[in-house]
Amino acid sequence: MAIAVLSWIIAIPLLGAVTGLRSMTPMAVLCWFAYLGHLPLDGTWAAWTAKLPVAIVFTVLAAAEYIGDKLPKMPNRTSPVTLITRLILGGLIGAIVAAGLDGPGFEGGILGVAGALIGTFGGFLIRREIVLQRGSKDWPVALLEDAIALGCAVLAMGVVTG
Repeated sequence: MAIAVLSWIIAIPLLGAVTGLRSMTPMAVLCWFAYLGHLPLDGTWAAWTAKLPVAIVFTVLAAAEYIGDKLPKMPNRTSPVTLITRLILGGLIGAIVAAGLDGPGFEGGILGVAGALIGTFGGFLIRREIVLQRGSKDWPVALLEDAIALGCAVLAMGVVTG
């Protein structure tokens, strides 16, 4: 019971927040947890995430995002297209986790979207402030953000899967 409560009030919003930082990382981590059998999705609409090719595709997309984030021509995470993408992915991840917990997908989706909003704007403002305060280049802060995103996604999925 305690794990389920923690999953709903901490892990799903945290996965959404990580989606706001790095949109593909939580999905890649979720797919690996599902593929390895830690997140039971058999017989649900979300069973597709437990397939090896899906896990590999999202892992490649996450790696590409890590590289692309350091490039100067990348659009801002708060621009309309990237924001909408993050919100959709945050909602999808929340709904998938909810399916794995035999819970309502709508509520999981709402928690994921709320987390994605917080992660997108909070991450943007914190990263910008760190760069401005330190007078440093953006890429070292982006590397730290990469590590935080990956670590938090694994932590959140660890809470979900007990």
